[in-house]
Amino acid sequence: MAKKLLLVDDEPLIIKGLRFSLEQDGYEVDSAADGEEAMAKFSAGRYDLILLDVMLPKISGTEICQRIRERSNVPIIMLTAKGEDMDKILGLEYGADDYMTKPFNILEVKARIKTILRRAQAAPAREESKIIRVHDLEVNLVNRTVRLAGKDVKLTAKEFDLLQLFITNRGRVFSRENMLETVWKYDYLGDMRTVDVHIRRLREKIESNNAQPEFIFTKWGVGYYFTDKD
Repeated sequence: MAKKLLLVDDEPLIIKGLRFSLEQDGYEVDSAADGEEAMAKFSAGRYDLILLDVMLPKISGTEICQRIRERSNVPIIMLTAKGEDMDKILGLEYGADDYMTKPFNILEVKARIKTILRRAQAAPAREESKIIRVHDLEVNLVNRTVRLAGKDVKLTAKEFDLLQLFITNRGRVFSRENMLETVWKYDYLGDMRTVDVHIRRLREKIESNNAQPEFIFTKWGVGYYFTDKD
């Protein structure tokens, strides 16, 4: 079955170009030109990924991202104007999985979409390690679900990818460069703050006290690692 994408942008030429190129690759594509239309279509349909512009009429892209994250873990790629670093950071803070800067290369857009969709559905090769438990944290690598103290934890696709990287390599220190290469899986052109924002959001969801973490630790000047203590 074809993957269904929702494109949200108020520039008709961008929507037209993206739609044509993505449909050529076999995707089913829906679109919205403002925030209200985007929320209406999201509520009425089911999408495998959303490409979301930050600057939109009626409801901003960051607010849409926040609303969607309250209801769904569907992967979201934010589109931001060149040089608008605060838009990028806010998008990631509100739960976006990735961002791209306009003007963008359509081939890179398609590569990122493909990578995120593949990782969102990837199952681990080793069946025996599909569920990992550390203290009161339980991570199902097949279903891509997380439970903490018996309660479901909602993670974005990238947050889960980071957690999976950590929990399957306990005690190993990963630099920001390591994480970009391993989790993002392409030649990333943004800055390292992307990693820090995702780590902070992940910690907020699984740690009871960020000042005294139980799971994800910082090795100053080097990177991050997951506890190796049972």
